[in-house]
Amino acid sequence: MARVSGAAIAQRQRARRVAICGSRHHACGPWAGWNLRRDSTLASCLHRTTRIPMPEALPDATLARLFREARTHNAIGGEVDDATLRALYDLLKFGPTEANSCPARFVFVRSPEAKAKLAPALSDGNRDKTLAAPVTVIVGHDLAFYDKLPVLFPHTDARSWFAGSDQARLERVGLRGSSMQGAYLILAARALGLDCGPMSGFDNAMVDAAFFAGTSIRSNILVNLGHGDPAQLFPRSPRLSFDEAARIE
Repeated sequence: MARVSGAAIAQRQRARRVAICGSRHHACGPWAGWNLRRDSTLASCLHRTTRIPMPEALPDATLARLFREARTHNAIGGEVDDATLRALYDLLKFGPTEANSCPARFVFVRSPEAKAKLAPALSDGNRDKTLAAPVTVIVGHDLAFYDKLPVLFPHTDARSWFAGSDQARLERVGLRGSSMQGAYLILAARALGLDCGPMSGFDNAMVDAAFFAGTSIRSNILVNLGHGDPAQLFPRSPRLSFDEAARIE
């Protein structure tokens, strides 16, 4: 494959930014009226999103690790340090959400005290394996996610789209976004060499009372993290074929 020079890449990036923004100084579309020279945050964001071209699919071995050979583990051990948990979040946070709302909130349950708080909320079938895992992530969603939108979606008043909405709508948006971010967490964990055991077999109200009392955060799913024991895996269950689950129109 022919190598592309750094100068050529930079020229393509400049051309793409001009195509998006109309000029170096004035934006069009969703950035109408913004001066990119004055607004360094937005200009930096545009630069970062166009810096690295991604013309090729990931290697097959990587796809296998993330999808085809990855399994949901019931027996998870080992250790997961703080640096790995921070690296995990710093990957998953880049996944898209509605209006970049990023509604998910994460509690990494690792200490004996935190595990003792979580244990009563777990179903009988999930308790032992969860308490044995080095880390269990509580993936929740903040119903007041819109308060962060002036920072997360700064080019328009996105907060007004959600502030004052009824509880059902906020729950719907928050649950959808945190479910997506929970999926990003699983893929990021696999990319970092961790195994996952996601589950929904727990009492949400008990988890909310133990970990989110007095806040606008509600629990969604749990994900055990660590290093799985392949010997404890069940045979992989079937998946639907393309024709059973999808169509092209």
